[in-house]
Amino acid sequence: MGAGIMTQVSVVFPAPVMPGLRNLLSRYAESTMWLARYMERIENLARLIEVTSTSVSATNMDAGWDSVIRINADEGLFFQRHGSASERSVVAFYITDSDNPDSIVSMARYARENARVLRPLISTEMWMHLNVFTRWVMELGPDDVGAGYLSTLCTRLKQDCQTHFGITEGTLYRDQAWLFYILGKNLERADQITRLIDIKYHTLLPSGVGVGSDIDMSQWTSVLRSAAAYHAFRRVLPEGMTPANIVGFLLKNDGFPRSLSTSLRSVYSVLGSLAGEYRLRHCAPIIERLEELRVTLVEQTVEDIIMRGLHEYMDWIQRELRQIQNEIAHAFWPPAIAVQPVGPGRMEQVQD
Repeated sequence: MGAGIMTQVSVVFPAPVMPGLRNLLSRYAESTMWLARYMERIENLARLIEVTSTSVSATNMDAGWDSVIRINADEGLFFQRHGSASERSVVAFYITDSDNPDSIVSMARYARENARVLRPLISTEMWMHLNVFTRWVMELGPDDVGAGYLSTLCTRLKQDCQTHFGITEGTLYRDQAWLFYILGKNLERADQITRLIDIKYHTLLPSGVGVGSDIDMSQWTSVLRSAAAYHAFRRVLPEGMTPANIVGFLLKNDGFPRSLSTSLRSVYSVLGSLAGEYRLRHCAPIIERLEELRVTLVEQTVEDIIMRGLHEYMDWIQRELRQIQNEIAHAFWPPAIAVQPVGPGRMEQVQD
């Protein structure tokens, strides 16, 4: 499963509508999208590891580390190499294991490769930060991820990713490259939030043991913290810490930047700009698919979604997101380059 950079060189976009707008090479569009996805994925994974470490230590729930594997759909690869999902094995697998394509070390390498392709487009500040960050990550070893260092390490990973997003927002030119960056970032957020909800809801709820207790609430709090949603949720629903409210907030709240609703709205807006301002071909079917997805989210209450089957709904959204990513790839860079699921549904940049 390679995640290297492809060598597309053809210009696939038609002439711009507005004077002064320039075409974007297909390889630049692809690399911009995947740079955003990998950096967003690194931040999400670092937060998930940090929150899991804290919640497992507080409750002695061994199943907590197994949920990290399930969220990332890596059961097959992980259990081929490890006998059990302990803190030590999971942390090593997801931070320093260069043979795991979903590890932070691997994703930093992919991000760097994409940034190198984009060097003519990105700012000096953006390149310098990415260069320093990815070199530091790729030099991490077993001694750097011990229990005593894990929280500090994850904090730095999150902060460096957030610094990257800030530098990008402040320096990347607002043309097609910017739109593909936002597209990738929000597709990744939508993918991650549905995985988190699906796995955590069914991990925490079914047993019924201690529902409403301090232990139960601490676990649901960890779900919010895994999505960087705790403070936003408490601001909106200070007395509403229930599983249904948490799921509803993460799925449907339009004010929370990582909710499924907000991410889909951003993707919809970007595709509209690509179709309208730049007249890029093949956007219409993607927009139509995305609009259908958004309508199903708006028209159902969270109670309806849970009653009809939260897992089934999350699974359907995952399939739709994979199809949207594949349709984007086929529309804007050569069809020979596909987006393939790794495990049950993981999306990666792959080499022909």
